[in-house]
Amino acid sequence: MADPGRPPADSSVHLHDPGPMRAMAHPTRLRLIGILRMDGPATVGMLAQQTGESAGSVSYHVSTLAKHGFVEEAPELARDRRERWWRAAHEMTSWDTVEFLEDPARHAASEALRRTVLESYHRELLAALDAEAGLEPEWIAPTDSSDGAAHLTLEEFRELSADLAAVRDKWWARRREPAEGTRLVRWMTHVFPRPEA
Repeated sequence: MADPGRPPADSSVHLHDPGPMRAMAHPTRLRLIGILRMDGPATVGMLAQQTGESAGSVSYHVSTLAKHGFVEEAPELARDRRERWWRAAHEMTSWDTVEFLEDPARHAASEALRRTVLESYHRELLAALDAEAGLEPEWIAPTDSSDGAAHLTLEEFRELSADLAAVRDKWWARRREPAEGTRLVRWMTHVFPRPEA
């Protein structure tokens, strides 16, 4: 059974407006939404402790995320009237980059969010590398970082992207609550045409 404190499985928000994109493009906000999505509901104090940010700063960023519909209160988790719990409103955020190309303001918002996401992936990968020494060898062995390149037609490029998305979606569908013998395993995929020199 799904955790009532978590967003519904397969819930997604598709962004069309630059305002929410600019709000989420802040590194602290992106980190907070990631924590709430992966670890579940939390109070501002818990988020402050986990991020090393002040409670006031976290409160401001959570309020901004709530204003744009990325997080919502989870009042059923509060033990008293003063305690405020927050949860992610959706498991996933998406947008169509091409949709934003014609409007400079929308394109800038899309690009800013994409840059923040890529920078967060980089930080997360380095943190995983730093923490690797504390893992059992059997949890290190399947770890993989790889890259590749091939001259592809546009149709082959689309096929590669779809194939990788299918693998991602297969494992995304199997996600479940933490249980004995499991660890949270992250994956990231990037498929792009290499810029011409």
